[in-house]
Amino acid sequence: MILANRLPKAPHPLTLRTHLLFFAKILSVLLLITASQVPLSSSAFAEPENPKLRNEKCLKCHGKENYSREGANGERRQLHVTAEAFKESVHGGRDCVNCHTDIVKIPHKKGVDRKVGCVKCHQDLWKEAQLESGNGKNARLGVVVKQIESYMHSIHSRPNIDDQSRTNATCYNCHDAHYITPIDSIANPENRLKIPFVCGECHTEVLDTYLTSVHGQEIGNGNTDAAVCSDCHSTHGVSDPHDATGRVAITENCGNCHTDNLETYTETYHGKVTKLGYGETAKCYDCHGFHGIKRVDQEDSKVHNGNRLETCRSCHENATAGYVTFQPHGNTHDIEKYPVMWFASKGMIALLLGTFAFFWLHSALWFYREYQDRKHGKDRPHIMTEDLPQGKTHFRRFSRWWRLAHLIGALSIMTLALTGLTVLFAQSSWAPLVMELLGGPRSAAIIHRVGAIGFMGVFFIHLIYFAIHIGRNWSTFQWFGPNSLVPNWDDLKDAIAMFKWFFGMAPRPVLDHFSYWEKFDYWAPFWGMTIIGVSGVMMWFPAVTASFLPGWVFNVAAIVHGEEAILAVVFLFTVHFFNNHFRPDKFPLDVTMFTGSVPLELYMHEHRREYDRLLASGELDKYLVDAPSQPMTRGSKILGTTLIVIGLTLLMLVLLGFLGV
Repeated sequence: MILANRLPKAPHPLTLRTHLLFFAKILSVLLLITASQVPLSSSAFAEPENPKLRNEKCLKCHGKENYSREGANGERRQLHVTAEAFKESVHGGRDCVNCHTDIVKIPHKKGVDRKVGCVKCHQDLWKEAQLESGNGKNARLGVVVKQIESYMHSIHSRPNIDDQSRTNATCYNCHDAHYITPIDSIANPENRLKIPFVCGECHTEVLDTYLTSVHGQEIGNGNTDAAVCSDCHSTHGVSDPHDATGRVAITENCGNCHTDNLETYTETYHGKVTKLGYGETAKCYDCHGFHGIKRVDQEDSKVHNGNRLETCRSCHENATAGYVTFQPHGNTHDIEKYPVMWFASKGMIALLLGTFAFFWLHSALWFYREYQDRKHGKDRPHIMTEDLPQGKTHFRRFSRWWRLAHLIGALSIMTLALTGLTVLFAQSSWAPLVMELLGGPRSAAIIHRVGAIGFMGVFFIHLIYFAIHIGRNWSTFQWFGPNSLVPNWDDLKDAIAMFKWFFGMAPRPVLDHFSYWEKFDYWAPFWGMTIIGVSGVMMWFPAVTASFLPGWVFNVAAIVHGEEAILAVVFLFTVHFFNNHFRPDKFPLDVTMFTGSVPLELYMHEHRREYDRLLASGELDKYLVDAPSQPMTRGSKILGTTLIVIGLTLLMLVLLGFLGV
């Protein structure tokens, strides 16, 4: 019966453990073994000059059973070497003094710890191999050198906290230097069963806990596919599990076995921050446990229904019962298990496709018709400037408060977009760089909330202003009048007339103070604020939300928050930019929203219906103003260009995010 079949299925007496550890060390067939499995040429180790230092001399003492001596620290050291086993190892052709270079005579000086430099030896051999015939000679040695480089940055290579002269673990602590098995033996998967016991020589308490876990029990049952130490912590580049690098690495290693779970985890905020390389948010073992991990349905599992709230409270101190129904691995593809998430996702996708299909078609047709009309000199109105008041060549379109609100709103949306998209598209190559520039997830979250406050502030102040304005003019306010932003039947007629013009079936329609697409631009934020704002506030204050709503609401909130954000960003920086800046009549930039006024000729061209009405009533003069000053115009162009460049950059990031670049 193989040794694996005798591995403990539950904690056994210490004597059995001792024998297992002994045999494990003798076999030493770790996956980690590869670091030292180098077929070294005999020429690399010349016979020792002093015949008294040959292996036969060494084995006269070290070949004795249970041979040991007292070390420099006062503890007994086991120094026995089995000659036959050593000859079968990868180092079997070596002389003892090839490694124990400080041994210069026999007998040795007592009470002195001997030094062996595995790292230096392999590095020197690799340099020699490169000088002799390039990298082609002994390629396996090159792999070992790379593993050494990984080890040198690991927690094992760092000084021991109790003894700064020593590392936490060196090569021969894991690889028994005298009995390293040839590399062909690694093909046997049952050798994996020994790894926990080799690691357990140092990590005894961890081994005790591991053997009670689902992974340890499977190892005890002889399941060679069960996770062992090196699967989670890696082999040579073992990181500190408490720092960011280690936390991220272990989480990614969990996904090597639990592929589907890692994929769904990375769709959550926790997972996206992890994907960006940060250790702040909850990782797999924060919820499921680590060395003592249990199956989900076991009562002592950290994610069992009876324990889940307590587990959540380890990070979210104020977590309430609603947290228990949060779906950390929920996805939008499984309608049977997660129907609400499925419908939320598909509904938002339908909204995006419908919106973009209509407005991108609208923009494409508009561009074509307007370009053709300009090309043939059609539909370019002229006015008799001599009939205007002296110097009054512009129409006042927006007050300073409208312009300020637009600027704050634009900056807030761009701030929200940058910080939000970086998390949403965490898998993209650009996201980690942007997150680093933002100062990390914590700083990005603060900046995101500042942007949210700015946007919501503009929104609610705007509502208050209109409530006061309408309240003061209740009896005279025309809800469906020409100056109202409330859609009416004329807007539908104008839209139909525009499409007729697009297809050359009618002249360009004359429009009033607000066009139908401007009204859409105005009312779209109301929908966006409802979706993005409400879902964002819910995730901003999770404890309050979960106190009266179930946890799956957070899953839905994350979906609609992200999808609506994409809708807003793409719409603003394609359709809105086209309507106001990129169509032939406006290209490359319209500064009306920054200067507050528009050339009268352009105003009459865009809003002929209002122009005729004001001209007929004699009220046109009240809206005529001087042309903006040169500094104002220049500053407006710089500001407008800057905002457009930022918007297009954000649009490019969205595109790269969709493509996974």
